[in-house]
Amino acid sequence: MAMKIAILDDYQNIARELADWDSLGAEVDVLTEHIADPDALVDRLAGCDVVVAMRERTALPGDVLRRLPDLRLIVSLGGARNPAIDLKATAELGIVVSHTGYLPHPTAEHTWALILAAMRGIPDETRSVREGGWQTSVGRSLQGATLGVIGLGRLGARVARIGQAFGMRTIAWSANLTQEKADEHDVLAVPKEQLLAESDVVTIHQVLSSRTRGLIGAPELATMKPSAWLVNTSRGPIIDEAALLDALREHRIGGAALDVYDTEPLPADHPLRAVPNTVLTPHIGYVVRDLYEVFYRDAVEDIAAYQAGEPIRVMSL
Repeated sequence: MAMKIAILDDYQNIARELADWDSLGAEVDVLTEHIADPDALVDRLAGCDVVVAMRERTALPGDVLRRLPDLRLIVSLGGARNPAIDLKATAELGIVVSHTGYLPHPTAEHTWALILAAMRGIPDETRSVREGGWQTSVGRSLQGATLGVIGLGRLGARVARIGQAFGMRTIAWSANLTQEKADEHDVLAVPKEQLLAESDVVTIHQVLSSRTRGLIGAPELATMKPSAWLVNTSRGPIIDEAALLDALREHRIGGAALDVYDTEPLPADHPLRAVPNTVLTPHIGYVVRDLYEVFYRDAVEDIAAYQAGEPIRVMSL
């Protein structure tokens, strides 16, 4: 029988056109809608040999995996880390987990799309023009402003370099950041409290972990300038969402530009949707054609290698 493959969360219904799925000689089922309910997910994936998971959009915990006896391979679109997949359970069940390549520049670019939109009031001005109006606000310049980067890794360093091109002062903090490392990017390493107090824009570029969950809470928000904007293209739970909502409603910070949330997709009645001093996008920091081509091309390669009995790019605990 032909292998059965399920491609999860292909919101744009683009997976089929970006890779040669026919070369696998398999039955391919593309799911364009997110399935949040575990029971419904198990029902839809029944009989599948392979699941292609779009990063962390759909969780695959042990209790779901144990109810999918035919599953033999999971392909995780993105780098060699996906906390939404229970690797301990996959090891116990004999399920191979492969990953694909990744490109950091799309998220760096989207970070700057959010910053520029926030600083120049682009969403509100666009709305005004479409509704027949004209200028409604006074924007802010980036030249001479301070950019605070939380997490000066591969992505954070890209964001810092772009800030420098705009003439911004760039400072950074992370738990293990040294000035020697920061010097490689012409950035000043500072304590977290100083970064929050001095920055006009605070942008987060850290992996979600037990150490970073709730990293920005009420005390940190209270340290920020009343005019400062908080930008998050990493993971929603790094910011205490309730504390952020309070700070936004009370105008204790300038605003928040967010691409990630505690719950995704963001519920239709979520209070963030009603807060005016925000720029909100639906986790599209990595959603660009060139990266999706890498994802789906590599996914086909991963599956073909598994079919040949020689799995590649295998993830492990």
